[in-house]
Amino acid sequence: MAILAIAAETVAYLHFHMALSQAAPVHTVLLYFCCALAFLLFAQLNLYTAWPELPAAAMFMRLAVSWALVLILGILLSRMVHGIGKLSHHWLLYWYMTSMLLLLLYRAFSYVTLVRLRKLHLGSKRVVIVGYGQAGQEIHRRALRQPWIGYDVKAIVANADEAGILRDADITRIEQLNQIPDYVLANQIDEIWITLPMTAAAQLRPLQIYLRNSLVDIRWVPDTKAIQMISSRMSNFLGTPTFDLNRPASSGASGIAKHFLDKLFALAALMALSPLFLLLAACIKMSSPGPVFFKQVRLGLNGRKFMIYKFRSMQLHQEHGKVTQATQDDPRVTRIGKFMRHFSLDELPQFINVLLGDMSVIGPRPHALQHNQMYEELLDLYMVRHRVKPGITGWAQIHGYRGETDTLEKMEKRVQFDMHYIQNWSFLMDFRILVWTAFKGWTGKTAY
Repeated sequence: MAILAIAAETVAYLHFHMALSQAAPVHTVLLYFCCALAFLLFAQLNLYTAWPELPAAAMFMRLAVSWALVLILGILLSRMVHGIGKLSHHWLLYWYMTSMLLLLLYRAFSYVTLVRLRKLHLGSKRVVIVGYGQAGQEIHRRALRQPWIGYDVKAIVANADEAGILRDADITRIEQLNQIPDYVLANQIDEIWITLPMTAAAQLRPLQIYLRNSLVDIRWVPDTKAIQMISSRMSNFLGTPTFDLNRPASSGASGIAKHFLDKLFALAALMALSPLFLLLAACIKMSSPGPVFFKQVRLGLNGRKFMIYKFRSMQLHQEHGKVTQATQDDPRVTRIGKFMRHFSLDELPQFINVLLGDMSVIGPRPHALQHNQMYEELLDLYMVRHRVKPGITGWAQIHGYRGETDTLEKMEKRVQFDMHYIQNWSFLMDFRILVWTAFKGWTGKTAY
């Protein structure tokens, strides 16, 4: 808070040519209110404690948004209090910018200081990791990659197979759980990280007994990676902490916002593309007999069936009990169909599906039902793609995995990219996919 006050006074001397207390009282009231609110809000957002663990860009954004929110609330307060003078918006803007600069400089200085202290082994916490499976190895790697946080792994409790992975000879291997308390006391251990896999659940009870008198911090890091699911976020369910293993990142309030943005975008796209729709419809009718639209049942959100719309790009034909993907120089594809498929123009009617709520603009591509039945047995997590709405374009498509999937490896790579999207979704990621699609995502070597 001292930094905020220093910034406010500095800007007052530069802007008003006087101390802040000598300017209109509203500025002093705003300073006190904002400092008090920032003290409370920054603590709730972990800006005091979590900053060493956050990437620099994420830390900057969180700080900038939090400080802006504090100032907005301060402005609202000043509007409600009469008789204390008019607020200078120039002073407010300069205060915000100066505060951000000083806060960032302070964080940078703190970071450099921490790095130097850790190199001297000052302030580091000595750690024992119980269990060295996937979770134990990952948490150890993260501690090594972020040495400024100050965790020094001194020992692991692991079986012979897990210990064989360890390459650091300075780290002690503890063979039995009952040896942990003595080692903790003898080596001044500060923290114990329990990273046992779910298959070792039987060891948790005796471990609790052995550690019941240990006066150190104990962290439990569940090995959720042992279960291949979408997420491992913790939430409060009926008053009990639970892990959501199959909940997409785009669920909740963010999912509702994405749903409305999809509909607005689809409506705008259909209005803008209506002349092109009429032109393509006329070309399709002239190229071959049959309807303008091709309709087929696909699986949508949570496996619900819906009718997908495309511009018809093939001659009318019958397939019994199977779906044959289009191949290079496929004789079934019409001349206008070949042009549309090359530039993905046949997919444009799916904006109608987006408007109806069956699809999203961005998401995993929906496959034919027969392909779903085939690949759900061949590929792990294949059906998890249907935990989100299918999309017109997606993360896999902009990375080249579109069109024909004539090998299992191609479909496997597509599913991997789809899973990455589902697990790491954000509005920024959707925007990136949209821009990438606009510039290079409509064509491809496998778009037959």
